[in-house]
Order: sequence, then structure tokens, then C-alpha cells
Amino acid sequence: MTILAPVTDDPAAYLAADATIDHQDPDLRRLAAELATPEAAYLFVRDEVRHSADAGVYSGAYRASEVLAARNAICHGKSHLLVALLRAQGVPAGLCYQRLGDGEGGFMVHGLIAVRLGGRWSRLDARGNKEGVDARYDLEHERLAWPVAEPGELDYPGVHATPPAGLVRALAEAEPGRDGYGYYLPSELPD
Repeated sequence: MTILAPVTDDPAAYLAADATIDHQDPDLRRLAAELATPEAAYLFVRDEVRHSADAGVYSGAYRASEVLAARNAICHGKSHLLVALLRAQGVPAGLCYQRLGDGEGGFMVHGLIAVRLGGRWSRLDARGNKEGVDARYDLEHERLAWPVAEPGELDYPGVHATPPAGLVRALAEAEPGRDGYGYYLPSELPD
């Protein structure tokens, strides 16, 4: 298990809203209240918001409120929505990243989250399950979509309060509907 470290010493940053983690959105706040628990929020994002690769079309949504409306996003958008739902519930949450093989000899940055419950940070991956992927809500033992396993892959230990600006730029420049959304993702965590 990766030892996680917040990238800021300000605990309020892990409850704050911003342009990407826009949990002040009324629909998002309503859903967070309806779901009521961190596990229910996790299961909603994992199971009710389709991963673009599984849906067969890239929505381009990456802001939490846009992902909620589209119900389709890549791992980064799904992570942004989950963090926003948790923060709307008053639960500290941040963004985590992995460098994973892209299946073509290169790498891409995968997004997941960390939640602070029980006095410690635990990583969760709401990517969405499919054959070969069995991510779970488990605060004691990580159950990620893709554990780091291949040479060159790595877990970044930081828990980010906001997504890195370079990653947000890449997500904003991606073209909705286009196949191969991974082509927009950086191979290393920017900034």
C-alpha cells in the first residue's frame, strides 16, 4: 500500500470547491445529501457514471457538475465527481494519481481519489468495473482498478486538493466524442 501524503498542510483545502471540484452545484449537493454516506457516493460514481472507454464514446466532461450531467467520463472526471460528492457531505477528500502502461508501450496518468476517514487517508478508485477490473470500497485494503505491476508504472504518493493545472489543461483541450481520449493524457503527472 502506498503511503499517502497531502500536498498542502491546509486541511480546509480538502473540503473546498473550485472550478473543477464544483460541489456548490445545486444538483450535485442534492445528490450528495440523498446518497448520505461516502460508500454510497463511491458506488454511485463507480456504477452509475460510465467510463468513456466502456461507453464507447468520450463525453469530454471533467468538471464534477458536468460529469454528473453527462453520466460519462474518464477516470479523472469520475474522480472529480467523487471528490465533489464527498466534500459536499463534509468528508475531506483529494485526488491521487498513478502512472500506468497504456497498452501501446507508453504510459498515461490514471486518476483516483483519497478520502480521510478514521484518522487516515485511504485510496479509492471509482473507474468502474468490467471484466478484469474489480475496484471496491475498502478503507482497510486497497482494491484499485489497476494496481501498479509493470516496469515504469508508479503510484504518486501525493493527495492533491486540486487537480494539477497541466492536467486540467489537457482535459479541457480534449475533443468530446473522439476515440482515443488517452492521446490527450500526459504520460507523467504535470506540474
